[in-house]
Amino acid sequence: MYEWILPSLSEVLAESQSSVAECIPAKAERQWCVSLAATERLLLNTLATTSPDVTQGLVLAAPAPLFSQPKLTQSLQTVTFTAKPFNPLALMPFHMPPAIATVEEIAPQESILPLLPDDPLRWEQFCLVFTDKFRLVLVLAEHRSGKKEFSFSFEPEVVQQAWRALGARVILTNSEFYADLDEQVQKYSPVAPDYRIVMQFSQLLLQELTAPAADTVTPNHPVTPEPHHVITAPLRPDVELLQAFAHEVRTPLTTIRTMTRLLLKRRDLPANVLSRLEVIDHECTEQIDRMELLFKAAELETCPTVKSSSTQLTPMCLDQVLQQSVPRWQQAAKRRNLTLDVVLPQHLPTVVSNPTMLDQVLTGLMENFTRSLPPGSHIQVQVIPAGDQLKLQLSPQPQCLDAGKTDIPATPPIRKALGQLLMFQPETGTISLNIAATKHLFQAIGGKLIVRQRPQYGEVLTIFLPLEVSSKHKLA
Repeated sequence: MYEWILPSLSEVLAESQSSVAECIPAKAERQWCVSLAATERLLLNTLATTSPDVTQGLVLAAPAPLFSQPKLTQSLQTVTFTAKPFNPLALMPFHMPPAIATVEEIAPQESILPLLPDDPLRWEQFCLVFTDKFRLVLVLAEHRSGKKEFSFSFEPEVVQQAWRALGARVILTNSEFYADLDEQVQKYSPVAPDYRIVMQFSQLLLQELTAPAADTVTPNHPVTPEPHHVITAPLRPDVELLQAFAHEVRTPLTTIRTMTRLLLKRRDLPANVLSRLEVIDHECTEQIDRMELLFKAAELETCPTVKSSSTQLTPMCLDQVLQQSVPRWQQAAKRRNLTLDVVLPQHLPTVVSNPTMLDQVLTGLMENFTRSLPPGSHIQVQVIPAGDQLKLQLSPQPQCLDAGKTDIPATPPIRKALGQLLMFQPETGTISLNIAATKHLFQAIGGKLIVRQRPQYGEVLTIFLPLEVSSKHKLA
């Protein structure tokens, strides 16, 4: 049930998500601030090649204008919603006459609309962005308990529902201006954004998360210098934001992959088109799997009981998993000019794990491992029994040179921490789960990961998986 006659924006977003966690106000506000900063930078990048004299987007926001960059204030049309009573500016039309537009307190393309006194939207800060390339809604809501929650969505239907909730309020308070405002909104068609836009937002978001907290606060949310220790305290917002971001990326990619696979079923398309569609399908699948791993890693951090409640460990045939995975690993290695050999025992014993997650975690580990090696490297994957466990080891092999000499191993790649779960490799621009998060994933599926540095080889990864009881007896 809605708290009021119309749903608030937090209620709209909550209906589209499986769960939205409340948290302490400082954490939610930090999430809101870094997301606004990332949105501002995304808009600057998106509008960088277009003339600022032309209106290129619409922003509906509360309680104040959120972006301060001159390029954005010139390129975006802004409507601010306020709950202040008897605000004479609230009666301004959406298209402001030149005489009114010169009021000092208002930007040239800004209008103000009122909210009714009892509207629960008064307790929410929000930002709806409409452009030709994407739609986005961000909401920071305060609850009666004193806790706050932050959520966002690139989903076209969710943003459209958020606009309907706002539009209904405009009809209640300024009905004569609703048609104009709705016409402006509909100029920006509700299509799923290019996944590269969402990926760019994620990178900007992670950069903002790792920047000093004071740098990510917008001009409309100044920070008092005295309690600086509170702002810079580790609020760990990156875990919740990573989880939300992974969900938002998976959704449009899944849509793209579904449409691609429908096209692949057609018989009237040229061979070169089908070939490119297969590449799109492959790339989407890789990124969807990556996002699922990020989501699962964040879930393990936010909910310690998820291991026992949702990760079902069962006896499984590792041979079947490897038959599906090894060709993908070799293909990924080939794309990076690497070679990969797999050495298997004649009979693979039955292990206890989660078949679906094991495939995803191993593929993710292999992806990160191959990205850390220089071109021309050779990788050996060896699977051997080790007592009551099965050992799967990934190791780079020295490259043979003339006169029987071996190449000196490359310097270990530089990795920088990005929050609690991620690491960034500047040389390749790769963002991936850090070792601790990866180890937690293996623990969740009954395994164990050990990482060692060996002078002649470089980084060696060893995974241990428990054997089924009957397999232990056979090996004994």
